[in-house]
Amino acid sequence: MTLPSETPPLLRDALGRPLRSLRISVTDRCNLRCQYCMPEEEYTWLPRETLLSFEEIETLTEVFTGLGVDKVRITGGEPLLRRDLPRLIRLLGKNRRLKDIALTTNGILLAEQIQALYEAGLHRITVSLDTLRPERFRALTRRDSFERVLDGIQSVVRLGLPHLKLDTVVIRGFNDDELADLIEYGKRVGAEVRFIEYMDVGGATDWSMEKVLSRAAIIRMLAQRYGSVDPIFEETSAPAQRFLLPDGTTFGIIPSTTTPFCASCDRSRLTADGLWYLCLYAKEGTDLRGPLRAGASAAALQDLIARVWTRRTDRGAEERKELEQIGARGRLIDIDKLREDPHLEMHARGG
Repeated sequence: MTLPSETPPLLRDALGRPLRSLRISVTDRCNLRCQYCMPEEEYTWLPRETLLSFEEIETLTEVFTGLGVDKVRITGGEPLLRRDLPRLIRLLGKNRRLKDIALTTNGILLAEQIQALYEAGLHRITVSLDTLRPERFRALTRRDSFERVLDGIQSVVRLGLPHLKLDTVVIRGFNDDELADLIEYGKRVGAEVRFIEYMDVGGATDWSMEKVLSRAAIIRMLAQRYGSVDPIFEETSAPAQRFLLPDGTTFGIIPSTTTPFCASCDRSRLTADGLWYLCLYAKEGTDLRGPLRAGASAAALQDLIARVWTRRTDRGAEERKELEQIGARGRLIDIDKLREDPHLEMHARGG
């Protein structure tokens, strides 16, 4: 399927939000067991025969770009566990409507794959880095792979791939004393650090509001070290709010828990087995694999996607925030339901 390069009209949902950014999960498997994401050793995994082939992902991406999507992010689980991932990057790179092809990884397998990913046409990489202390990394992830993550980051630096970002989930009482250390590390490797408020997605974690370090608290703590912390005003639908330190260093904060940005959210998520979710908090998705494998045309798939998106009213983070006001912000999904449906956990829908 070959598409023209002109930009199609923006498809907007019921609240006026455009369909612009697609997160594509290529696997639900991961080689870490982070406490805030996959705290259990074993899960109900997606059957391998249900996973989309790279050609199917390419086809669906072309359908989405025909409706206005111009950015994709490859996610997991851990996407580098998917065999021959550079081949998918090459396939996506043929789509002239895509302006940005990015990847989020935990970095463990990055050093051995970065050259092939770069040569395949990957534009940007984000590496998850929640701590700079090996013992904390081990406690958080239950794996002893800290040095491999740092090696992965250094491999990106050596290659010179631009716009490197480091994502840090901040948990009060665990790594909130490392904010400045992470900023300084980001300076050394030429990466922008993004602090993410601890979110209550899924249900297998032991999330509580007491463990959330808010955007305001993050700014206060960094101001004590650096002095002024000034907001950067820019027109963007990116989830991170960016800030400037006196020496010119920039960093971001993704305040999904305390300051939801649902009103500007243009993202949706495609799972590795072809379910399309309109919100990270959504409990149900739209099956795209079924129609695709049944032979649906590109036009029919676009009609299906357009019907679903134009009716979209999701504002999951805002709704969770409203529950907090009445003291009802408990577990999002019961643990027994998570065992019945693997799609309900964040690692299956791309975070």
